[in-house]
Amino acid sequence: MSATVRTATAADDPGLSALWKRCFESPHLAALHALDPDRHRHTFVAQNDAGEGIDAVVVYVPRLIRDADGTPQRVGGIGSVATRPEARGQGLVRRLLVAAERTMTAEQCAWSLLFTGTPGVYRGSGWQEFAGTYTEGTLAAPSARSSAAGAFRVRDATARDAVEVAALHHAYNAKRPLSSLRAPEDWAVRVPAWYGPADRSLVAEDPVSGALAGWMVAGYEGDCAEVREFAGADACLGPLFAAVASRGRAAGPTRARVRIPVTPGVRAALPALLADARQVTEHVGMARPLHASAESVRATVTAPGAVHWYGDCF
Repeated sequence: MSATVRTATAADDPGLSALWKRCFESPHLAALHALDPDRHRHTFVAQNDAGEGIDAVVVYVPRLIRDADGTPQRVGGIGSVATRPEARGQGLVRRLLVAAERTMTAEQCAWSLLFTGTPGVYRGSGWQEFAGTYTEGTLAAPSARSSAAGAFRVRDATARDAVEVAALHHAYNAKRPLSSLRAPEDWAVRVPAWYGPADRSLVAEDPVSGALAGWMVAGYEGDCAEVREFAGADACLGPLFAAVASRGRAAGPTRARVRIPVTPGVRAALPALLADARQVTEHVGMARPLHASAESVRATVTAPGAVHWYGDCF
């Protein structure tokens, strides 16, 4: 079975949606794809030469991501990678990655970033893994959280909080390595796609001014409550963690996971959520230098406090 590698056209959109629907339980991929006005020349497909449609796809998503010094750099995110089951094992993704690398380089991307549970697919094409960490443990009991109440008012976020939340996010990540600069369209489409509606996150209001002091996103799946993002002042971490613990206990989870950098403020507040916090290392991120040096890319992905928030996924 042979296939021709080419860039996508608007006529491919139905076929791409069908392929993503077949390979992933992610109905929002087509909406994310539509965010890039140059998406068709950033989308690389393997067209089946026997007329059976698209065998595989790789999408390059241009993003502004802060380097080790906090300076935004153009980075090529690789995402929405899919292959028809019948066409797997033929090296199609590797061929598509070559085409993507050429375009990313021509468009002056400093480096490329992806996240995967199957790193072997990408190692041979020049992407290298880097370590990340998260904190997990048993969900704290109510008595362990009683001292975390504080004066902050914690409530569900609403659509009316959008401007303040975006400002909190920008200020909190202004110099954070590996974080993305979010555009209005990211807040409108990308963030809700990965995090769900606004009311699935929490905000903490300053007790004096009433302004938002903190924003936290958490998910509750199976037996685990997972904190996926935070922005704001350290002082409201305890109340927000306590609220996540309360929601978790009501929903059924017995464990919790925290995917935010462990700063001194986070460490001090963790007992409000975790009874026995422990750090876990994982290797799901991969990077490939393009115009940047390998040393500068490694410095970015391993910098203290570096994080690529889940809500910025490609």
